[in-house]
Amino acid sequence: MSEHRRKPSQPQDGGRAAARRAAQQPSGRRAAPTRDTHASTTESPSGPYGDERPPGGRAEARRAAQRGAAGGSRRRGAEAGGRGGAGRGRGGPPAKKRFIDYPRSDKYGWRRFVPSWKLIGGTCLGFFAVLVAGTGVAFAWVDTPDPQKMAQAQNNVFYWSDKSQLAATGGERNRQNVTIEQISKSMQDAVIAAENASFYDDWGVDPMGIGRAVFNMATGGETQGGSTITQQYVKNNYLDQEQTLKRKFTELIISLKVGVQEDKRKTLAGYLNTAYYGRSAYGIQAASQAYFGTDSKDLKPDQSAFLAQILKGPNLYNPDGGIGTNATPEANTERAKERWEWILDRQVEVGLMTKEERAKYTTFPELEDSAEATGLTGQKGYLVETAKKYVMKQTGLRVEDLERGGYRIYTTFDKEKVNAMEKAVNKTRKEFLDTKERPEKDKFVQFGSASVDVKSGAIVALYGGEGWDKKHFTNNADTSGVPVGSTWKPYVLAAAMQHGTQNTAEGEGLSPDSKYNGNDLTVIKNRDGDPLMNNKGQPFRQKNESPTPYGYVTLTEAMEKSINTPFAQLGLDVGLDKVRKVAEDTGILRDSMDPNNNASFSLGTSTPSAIRMADSYATFAASGKHHEPYSVVSVVRNGQELAGFEAPKGQQNLENDVADNVTKVLENVIENGTGTKAKKLGRPAAGKTGTTDKNKSAWFVGYTPQLSTAVTLFRTDPESRKLLSMNGTGGVPSIHGGDIPTEVWTNYMKEALKGTPVKDFPEAGPIGEKADSVGAPSPTPTPTPSQTPSETPSQTPSATPSETETVKPSESVTPSSDETCSPLDWACDGGDNNGGENNGGNGNGGTDAGGTDTGGTDVGGTDTGGTDAGGTDTGGTTDGSTTGGSTEGNGNGNNGGLFGGGDG
Repeated sequence: MSEHRRKPSQPQDGGRAAARRAAQQPSGRRAAPTRDTHASTTESPSGPYGDERPPGGRAEARRAAQRGAAGGSRRRGAEAGGRGGAGRGRGGPPAKKRFIDYPRSDKYGWRRFVPSWKLIGGTCLGFFAVLVAGTGVAFAWVDTPDPQKMAQAQNNVFYWSDKSQLAATGGERNRQNVTIEQISKSMQDAVIAAENASFYDDWGVDPMGIGRAVFNMATGGETQGGSTITQQYVKNNYLDQEQTLKRKFTELIISLKVGVQEDKRKTLAGYLNTAYYGRSAYGIQAASQAYFGTDSKDLKPDQSAFLAQILKGPNLYNPDGGIGTNATPEANTERAKERWEWILDRQVEVGLMTKEERAKYTTFPELEDSAEATGLTGQKGYLVETAKKYVMKQTGLRVEDLERGGYRIYTTFDKEKVNAMEKAVNKTRKEFLDTKERPEKDKFVQFGSASVDVKSGAIVALYGGEGWDKKHFTNNADTSGVPVGSTWKPYVLAAAMQHGTQNTAEGEGLSPDSKYNGNDLTVIKNRDGDPLMNNKGQPFRQKNESPTPYGYVTLTEAMEKSINTPFAQLGLDVGLDKVRKVAEDTGILRDSMDPNNNASFSLGTSTPSAIRMADSYATFAASGKHHEPYSVVSVVRNGQELAGFEAPKGQQNLENDVADNVTKVLENVIENGTGTKAKKLGRPAAGKTGTTDKNKSAWFVGYTPQLSTAVTLFRTDPESRKLLSMNGTGGVPSIHGGDIPTEVWTNYMKEALKGTPVKDFPEAGPIGEKADSVGAPSPTPTPTPSQTPSETPSQTPSATPSETETVKPSESVTPSSDETCSPLDWACDGGDNNGGENNGGNGNGGTDAGGTDTGGTDVGGTDTGGTDAGGTDTGGTTDGSTTGGSTEGNGNGNNGGLFGGGDG
């Protein structure tokens, strides 16, 4: 075959794929020509299947092509930059320069997105220029504060439910500006040392504090941040104290302007003239007069340190006390003293006071009586305080925000009912107490009461104490810390009616006709039937006030006579968690409940306020519908009505039948039991008495279909604030819930319900399954409501648990002549059970139904039913250690309100 017709052999570097690669090669990387085509051809191997592919195949070829393309691009860029053609490359026209070269054109891959130092510097310079320009505009736009505007703020006015004026507080009557020359040097130094030691050197702002506050607000965290005196001065001049980024920015700009333009001494005077010091005092001159009765120029170093410390927050550092659980007079005084000492030491630390001068001030300064308190006489101080709490809760306002004035606050308080309640307490106090004749027993006795509208939850009246003008600042109507005793038992019964016990069918409630062991010193068992053990490893025996052998009694009769043992056992049978839930559903705050899960919980070791107890019992009166208590119906400021003051909507938290059957049982308490003094009301009523260990507190909580009222009586040590025994108070051996509290309740309700139609409670239908406690004999005769306490012993079944038969009063500790309960026996009701009011005491039964022999002094009183039947081993100290609550709880130590343990 001729040479020219022979098929050309393929190049030895890979055939067609190689040809394609060669065609794709950029100009910068063209393949080198072969030395000898013919030689190459003749040297190439041939065969029937064409040329052999190099190792790697097509995939390798593609990768090589891609590498070649990238390399070609880089070379073209390098050639274009290196030639004298001003960026002219082989492939096209010259590239255009951008004003901002980003992403960077001279970089490749991820490096294109790394900004150059030139770009970073230019950006920062531009931002700074914009910031400077913006600050300049803001400086021209904002005005510096005018302290005179603060002196023109209005009063707060509070109104009765009929819209007549109740009281006016704060406002222009207590504002006055002074110059820096009229403020003592010691006051200036104390504030600077405490608030802003670098005041005379800074620009008026704290960048770190501002940044921290902005970050917290942006992330939803705490809205407080460090502020200089200048910033606080600026903030004080904004009547709306909303915590927003806009307001913080405005504060920053104004602070910078003030720091740059105003004299520091003028700024300091402005701050001291606009700050709030408590006692409705805005400004240093008003504060000096309010606390020390002197002018600001005459303040001494110890007085100045006091006023400087109160700027930390008057609500928590004013020794008068404030609003909230932690703002009691005692707690505030302790905080004030600690900060007062710190400020004096701080002045030495920053060089504003010598050590020798500091050593002169070791005694906390004596304060003047509050003029504001003197102006709010009688119950007005407590009413205003209760309304303030509610306004703060609904709006989020702070105490100092309210004190800036301008608010018109319309309350639920009924003037006539408040007067009737105060009159009822004063009448009983006058008849009952004589501090001259019995100074050791009749001093420090306190009353508290609250009355709530059943249909709405509105607080219509309260009695908080003798009055702010009498230096009694704690609101006894809104105070937690006083155990409620047997007034807690209806919650145990309601829980049993609603949820049943381990002895009822699943889903079935318990009938109040069910029987439980009412004998004294009955062994209390858990749901499995095992005895609870005391701290000595012995079975715990619950103590009644009386050793009367009641045997097995219905729960209705146990409530009537307020016998402890059935309810101690019933609470465990139902489950204490269910009792807590029912109490909460009716309005009792969780914070006021005894946290201990023991038998005594069912007997009233919790400490709700009178407001909460009245509101809770109103749920029973309203057939299970609960309304949260409220004290304000409307708040107006600058002609605009604030949102959030609609009456709370009612919620059906208890079944109708449960609530109505509780009412039926509590009606029997007034008709035949420990609350018979309330029968003088002359209309359908239901209620429960309560008395605690050693008569430290006594209660009566009762209601009609229209009104629910709670009355409490207690004694507190003015120093320790602990509860004191009322044994011997009023010249009687012991005080019970069926005595003084019931008397006050009845006298008040008579006046409060004048002109109100007499109304019956809803008829209670059958409820629950009759399921007697384990050990109850069958059949057991059922007592009728007409039976008197004196008849009960004759109906006692012969069969009673062996553990109760073997324990006798003689086995306990040595009797005490002046106590009806062992000192640490929280389980002992101590009053309205059966040795007091019923069987020979002051209530139903009196002398005729048992008298001295069967229920009075000998059996239910001091000798046999007091300390004897329980003592240390069988219900006294043991009981207190293992299942009793704290009998030494603070009397009125927690002025909690709606923000803590109390109410409002």
